[in-house]
Amino acid sequence: MPDPIETVRNFMKNEEINYLLVNSTNRFLVEYCPLEENSRYLLTNFSGSTGDVLVTPDKIFLFVDGRYHIQADLEVNHEKITVVKLQTGENFLDELIKKIPEEETLGVFSKKNSQKRVDYLKEHGVKIKLLDTDPLDKNIEYDNSNIVQVEGVPVEEKVKNIDKTILITNLEEVSYLFNLRDFSRNYSSKIRGKAIIINGRARLSDEIDDFVENYNGEIWVDKSSVNAYDYALIGEKARILKDSPIKLMKSIKTDEELEHYKECFRRTDLAVKAIREYIETHDNLSEFDVAEQLEKEFKKYGAKSLSFKSIVAKDKNSALAHYSKCSKDEIIKDGNLVLIDCGAYYEQGLATDITRVFVKGTPSKLQIKVYTTVLKMFLGAFMQLRSGAAKQLSGFEIDNCTREIYAQNKIDGFVFNHGLGHGIGINVHEYPPNLSKNEMAKVEIKDGMCFTIEPGLYNENHFGVRLENSCYMKDGKIHSFTKMNYEKKLIDFSLLTEQEKEWLKEFEAI
Repeated sequence: MPDPIETVRNFMKNEEINYLLVNSTNRFLVEYCPLEENSRYLLTNFSGSTGDVLVTPDKIFLFVDGRYHIQADLEVNHEKITVVKLQTGENFLDELIKKIPEEETLGVFSKKNSQKRVDYLKEHGVKIKLLDTDPLDKNIEYDNSNIVQVEGVPVEEKVKNIDKTILITNLEEVSYLFNLRDFSRNYSSKIRGKAIIINGRARLSDEIDDFVENYNGEIWVDKSSVNAYDYALIGEKARILKDSPIKLMKSIKTDEELEHYKECFRRTDLAVKAIREYIETHDNLSEFDVAEQLEKEFKKYGAKSLSFKSIVAKDKNSALAHYSKCSKDEIIKDGNLVLIDCGAYYEQGLATDITRVFVKGTPSKLQIKVYTTVLKMFLGAFMQLRSGAAKQLSGFEIDNCTREIYAQNKIDGFVFNHGLGHGIGINVHEYPPNLSKNEMAKVEIKDGMCFTIEPGLYNENHFGVRLENSCYMKDGKIHSFTKMNYEKKLIDFSLLTEQEKEWLKEFEAI
């Protein structure tokens, strides 16, 4: 097999460019891209879900956020790859731009970058050469034979009041629009395709070339989800949506969807409770053993597939926010901390997501202190959204509130280096809403929106603790889908206020 680095450098030579952006996604701009379609992975061996690469004349820079700092260090060959560790609040594109001289041109794969990203680079002075082919791409055939219809508001009802011709290329939106799911691939329920909404009707298509060529009117697009190739194809016919109406529609779950989600999380809780018992009652288990058993538990309770690769991380591995190796060599013994982040898809193809932390046997004082502090962070965020002002709150404000709680309860060496939470739906990471320091989080959390709250503290020399509940807003107040209780033996009740102890009763820990 040809060396990927050599392949990329030969490609750059032929294209007469000295700088190239290599992506972690595919032509549909999906977040969880199968590794065989992930050029960034093929080039660097870094397997995280996000993080792109800049190839320069003499270096290869891999940009990763706080979730992946440690994982990237462990997976890449540092003689060939330089890891750029983005700090909370830093923008990947801004850091990339700093590394490109003004006179140089950046090669960008048109099918793997949104038009919004291309515009941002141009607006900040970067000369762009759009490239229609990626030299690391493989010819992969997609099997559409496992697509199923699910319950939902009929597509005709969803689009009847849309008076524009709109191109929808985001797979979550397409899957939502037509009430279709595909469970044939791991960690996804999305179908692959594009949608054209025209004259109050919608049609599903694999490609849009013929439609664009023969249609003479305006075609509206969301620059954040349409790739640069499709945008160029539309050309002068393109008109810009401030937000896709389908994106906003799918973020507000119906009462029927919320009821279904409650049942999905009931079964998710049962699977996680079973795995806690499994860890406590079995010896010489590896991370791999636990992950295998966890998948069996999910399937036992009717899961169609996992919503992402389960994280089963012992001790230092738990400090990697998105650790996913689940090693056969990491054996869980008394006193070991185990972080489990998992979820599944059930009949309607909506992703569940939960994180819990266990200790086999007796926990240490440090484990208890960190766990209790993270619990305080969760309770503070959750109850902020329970307040009378919840209708006016954004994810940005809730994230800030949580960081203030930690600032008052700091533990030396432990960092909270990721956003507080994310939306959930057909994809395990959905937007809106978002809870983080990102500008995108400055959006009101509305009734019907579903999202996670997952504060975490990490120290690469010790362990990490993350506690994640999936929640929803209803009647202006937050409710938790997740009912799985917290671990009494890991809670130092003397560190909790009387108010926090009252709040905790809602989560069955006392």
